[in-house]
Formats: sequence, structure tokens, C-alpha cells
Amino acid sequence: MSRGSKIVINDFSFYYDSSQALRKINLDIRPKEIFTAFGPARSGKTTFLKSLNRLTDLISGASHTGTIHLDGMNIYDPRVELTHLRRRIGMVFDLPTPLPMSVFDNVAYGPKLNKIIHRRRLTEMVEKALRSAVLWEEVKDRLFTSALRLSGGQQQRLCIARILALEPEVLLLDEPCSGLDPISTASIEETLIQLKKDYTIILVPHNVQQASRVADRAGFFLNGELVEEGPSYQIFTKPGDKRTEDYVTGRFG
Repeated sequence: MSRGSKIVINDFSFYYDSSQALRKINLDIRPKEIFTAFGPARSGKTTFLKSLNRLTDLISGASHTGTIHLDGMNIYDPRVELTHLRRRIGMVFDLPTPLPMSVFDNVAYGPKLNKIIHRRRLTEMVEKALRSAVLWEEVKDRLFTSALRLSGGQQQRLCIARILALEPEVLLLDEPCSGLDPISTASIEETLIQLKKDYTIILVPHNVQQASRVADRAGFFLNGELVEEGPSYQIFTKPGDKRTEDYVTGRFG
């Protein structure tokens, strides 16, 4: 196991019944970096993300082989408490899903579930999370209005803030800009670059261009296989595998 890695994945394969979605993934993800998993549709990227905080447990007939370690802990060890794991590794999905309540209550929802009910402490946590998600200045005067009145890009950053309020260590993002306009997309990307100062971020990007803009390191997935991974400048300018080169240059996908 590599020293200094936040997540270490060894020979990890994943199956939906008899259909294999991931094939012997080997990968180290470092602390406080943005790692992007990119590739064509149905290449295993979302399964890869969901495996990292065991959202795949919810799928009937799913199974895996191999291991995933978080700070040396095997996340599939039966003794691991799922709620604790998912607090440490939070996930933001492609479509923003604010709760039908105020901006404040959206962000405070998780801490309240964790029995943090002191108003001053809640207020501090909400402000910190909104600042980290680069949303505070836009919503500080309407914290108690409905979150459903925010723009799409603001709603997505609110969903990021909602995860940050749980004080995770790792953020998983599955195409968080897929439904957003270019200006909102730029806001999310700037937010991610700010967040990597404090968090490890694993992103399935909207497209190759987004991957190349925000990634420190990147991995190309194809048919459930991690074809190659490395520093983003190398993957996107001098890939070692012809399949990666064909994809990033637009010859397929």
C-alpha cells in the first residue's frame, strides 16, 4: 500500500449480477488533489464513484472482488459503519437536488441529523459550508428563502455545501455540471479548485475539456477498464495508450 495516499484501490472488480462493470482497477488517489475519471458512456465511471462510498450496496445482485482502502481502512470490512463512511466520503450527483426548504435548512439538515442543534453552532457550520462552496456572498441575504428559487448553478453549489456541512474528507462528484450553462459551469470549476485546498476530490467530468481544466491527475476508463492514469498534462497531451489518445483527440466517443 502506497504511503501518503488517501485512497488505495487494488484489483477492484465490480459486477451487476453476471455483468462485469469494473475490471481489476488499481489506483492510488492522493490527499487534496482533483482526480478525474473520464471516458465514454457506460465505461464504469459512475460505478467507480459509487463503489468508493458503497452506494452500490443498495443494488440487488451487486458484488465485487479486490479492495478499496481509505487511510488504510478497508471500506468493505463488515465492521465499517456505512453512515460514518458516507460522512467521510460524500457524493454530489449530476442533477442538483435541493430540499424543499430554506437555504439555511438545506445546509443545516445533515448537522441536525447528527444531533447538532445549538443554534449558534449550526449558524457557524452553515456559513462555513456556504463560504467553502463559494456561495455565501450570493445567498447571505436570503438564507431563509426557499432553496428552490436559486439558479441551477447556485443549487448545485448548495448541494456541495450540504455535503461540506458534514465535514467530509473526500468529495465524489458525478458530472456536477451536466445540466448547467457555461457561466455556472465555470463557477463550479472555480469552486472545486478552491475546495482541493482542504478536500480530496474525485470527479467524473462533463467532458474531456472539463477534465483537462480542473484535474491534477486523470484516469481514462473504457469498458470497465482503467486504461491509463497519470498527471493531467501527460494524459491530455502525451497519453501512453492509443485508445486514450483517440478519445482525447475526438476520434471516438
